[in-house]
Amino acid sequence: MHVFEAVDSRKSCRAFLPTPVDGALVRELIERATRAASGGNLQPWSITALTGAALADLVRDVRAALGTLDPRNLNGDYPVYPEPLFEPFRTRRFENGVALYRALGVARGDDAGRLAQYMQNYAFFGAPVGLFIALDRRCGPGQWTDVGGFLATLMMLARGYGLSTCAQESWARITTIVTPLIGLPDTEMLFCGVAVGYADENAPVNRVRTTRAGVDEVCRFVGFETT
Repeated sequence: MHVFEAVDSRKSCRAFLPTPVDGALVRELIERATRAASGGNLQPWSITALTGAALADLVRDVRAALGTLDPRNLNGDYPVYPEPLFEPFRTRRFENGVALYRALGVARGDDAGRLAQYMQNYAFFGAPVGLFIALDRRCGPGQWTDVGGFLATLMMLARGYGLSTCAQESWARITTIVTPLIGLPDTEMLFCGVAVGYADENAPVNRVRTTRAGVDEVCRFVGFETT
């Protein structure tokens, strides 16, 4: 797959086929992703990859530990979004949610339905592979940026293998629950999870394509000739 096609076709997949992903392919994907840019070559990312029974056991144990808790009201080691969320980011997030739940047939006032969908995060949306991305707690914003670069590289490369992904900061909300289950040491902070697998292209939720701000909204061009 051409790099331009990989970037354009990447999206947050929220419904996966049960088709297993070969372990050698997962290893190769992660190995290639470690070529991501890294300031000072620190390579601050730490990855835990699960599949099969190990993944199924994790999903079961997380659901049991959550019980009746609403994870949308929880915060882990860092807030996923600024609070309060301000413009234009508030509108962008709101419009994304409207499109998502419309595709799922979940009404705006159906909080139970929205919670049920949100809980699918903790089953990796049915993906056969779940990754957890962490970094040393002593790292600063620069290393957090490096982890973001690793994630982007991983998701683009996944498209080259015909795989789809969903990066999930939702896992960071329940860090106290999940980190002991995956054996993450106290010195490391869970940043996010990533669902990896083959997309169910027939699922309505996977037909949602989010919009992007126009280039003139996010970029100032200085010294360029206008046409």
